[in-house]
Amino acid sequence: MNNTTRYAVILVTASSRAEAEAIATALIQAQLAACVSFTPIHSMYTWNEEICSDEEWQLIIKTDLNQFEAISAKILSLHSYEVPEIIALPIETGSTAYLNWIGTMVK
Repeated sequence: MNNTTRYAVILVTASSRAEAEAIATALIQAQLAACVSFTPIHSMYTWNEEICSDEEWQLIIKTDLNQFEAISAKILSLHSYEVPEIIALPIETGSTAYLNWIGTMVK
């Protein structure tokens, strides 16, 4: 890993599997993510002063943190939510081979 590359996972929830797949496909095709995993989850949250309980899909996006703004913009252009979750968690350390692979997949 070089000094300018900072790897991260970005978490995003989506309303459906189709939306999760569309976001994942767009990010990988644009070389903004090396890998996107997604799984069904159940979320509880407050929205418009009401407690909501919904089935969603959690995306786990593996990428170069330097691409966060481009990734966020791409997600916002495709997402159905008014305020989607888009949060980045830096990867402090990891398998050198895997991190290098992320670096070669993300432009």
